[in-house]
Amino acid sequence: MALPAAFADKNICILGLGYVGLTLAVAMADTGFRVHGVEMRQSVLDGLAANEPHFWEPRLKDKLIRSRARGAFTFTRDVPAGQDISVFIITVGTPLGADGKAQMRSVEQATRQIAGQMRDGALIILRSTVKLGTARKVVSPILAATGKRFDIAVCPERTLEGRALIELHELPQIVGADSDETRYRCQMLFGHMTPTTVTVSTLESAELVKLVDNTYRDVTFGFANEVAKLCGRMGISAREVIRAGKLGYPRTNVALPGPVGGPCLEKDPHILFEAAQQWGVEMNISKTARLTNEDVPAQSISLISEVMKSMPGFSAKPKVRLLGLAFKGVPATDDLRGTTAKPILEELRRVFPQAEFTGYDPVVPHHEATAFFGFGMHATLKEAFTGADIVLIANNHREFQGFDLGAMAEHMTRPGIIYDYWNMHDDTEMALPQGVRYLALGGELV
Repeated sequence: MALPAAFADKNICILGLGYVGLTLAVAMADTGFRVHGVEMRQSVLDGLAANEPHFWEPRLKDKLIRSRARGAFTFTRDVPAGQDISVFIITVGTPLGADGKAQMRSVEQATRQIAGQMRDGALIILRSTVKLGTARKVVSPILAATGKRFDIAVCPERTLEGRALIELHELPQIVGADSDETRYRCQMLFGHMTPTTVTVSTLESAELVKLVDNTYRDVTFGFANEVAKLCGRMGISAREVIRAGKLGYPRTNVALPGPVGGPCLEKDPHILFEAAQQWGVEMNISKTARLTNEDVPAQSISLISEVMKSMPGFSAKPKVRLLGLAFKGVPATDDLRGTTAKPILEELRRVFPQAEFTGYDPVVPHHEATAFFGFGMHATLKEAFTGADIVLIANNHREFQGFDLGAMAEHMTRPGIIYDYWNMHDDTEMALPQGVRYLALGGELV
């Protein structure tokens, strides 16, 4: 694909080739841009040089190979000197520190690299999820110190893992800048990728859009998990209550309960809380939802323990199998960042210190799972069930939705427990072997 010959912003430099940066890089290269990526991790660069991305995403490897073969995508550790790059896009990570606050060090480092190489008139786009005011108070002063002219904008990433290369061409792109000219320039840039751009009037407005979007989702899930907490103790089914309440009733759309994590939802609400405090605002509803979601592992394992004690003959050293290790199952991903399987495992180890733990995931490579969780992996779902005392289904991958739970439970030890965090199976229709109980989040004591 060729961009118009007169289009000025053809040469792009993307700083940070993590999930956000690499998917954007290959999508832009596939659209016709000349893209250079900058990444500090040598292992990532080595993998890309062998056409092996460091994470799984549908069609990513094919697009990487195609864009490299055309010379449309290159990468190094540093911003290259002497190239006619007119647009720099910052996509580096902003993880939470031990104090629960987002770390902006990588954003500062990326900006300093840009400052050393940018030419007059460069466009700098901040795409990372950041604290409010980062573009104006962190990025802009570093660039201004060079004495060069530049445009600065905030265009947050909002793609869904497993659909990123589709959504980059479908989702409206938020564009925030202080001037009409900069907003228009960004619209022309992203207009070659997606048919819709949505402009907001300031840098801070665009920064806030991403935080509000993800915190809203966190709040909706938090309410569902609060309902599950009540139902679990009452001995009624949260799934039944929620489904009945919204069937044919358009004013209610409560989600089913489930673990809430991932690289965005576990982090972005905390960034919003920190930002709000700068203006003397406490986000009480949002905070309560986040705490509710973070309490799901302790809540669920406590109820599992209660049920286990009510089943005579349960092993004092149970074989526990944790299924679904990536942070989500649909769309499928191998991303372990922010996975709720980790706090679930930590709580299991606390409550069942003598247990033997192993895992299974349809997508996550075994060596990565073993290094991350510290346990062995099973090759198949049947193998994971065989000889298990407790099986926990921690994400909603389609493999966990489509199998015969009753038949698989035949391979378990008796007594045994199957715990489904996602309510994917109907216990009224399954025929479980005697001695095996099926529990679901929000219906543990039914």
